[in-house]
Amino acid sequence: MLALSFLIVVGTVLIAESFDVHVPKGYVYFAMAFSLAVEAINIRMRTAAARKKGEEPDAVKLRKDIPGQ
Repeated sequence: MLALSFLIVVGTVLIAESFDVHVPKGYVYFAMAFSLAVEAINIRMRTAAARKKGEEPDAVKLRKDIPGQ
């Protein structure tokens, strides 16, 4: 999701620049840095919550029954 939002931001800036609308690069870099910081905080909170519950932080939970079989 984060990579998709980066692509949308870069694409929007490129389209704006094609119409001779100058977008300062600082705005784009700040938006990317802010979103990376928020994602890092989310990962740390998710890991801490999983450890608090006694689960493996990045464990994949598989279903026991598979529909259609």
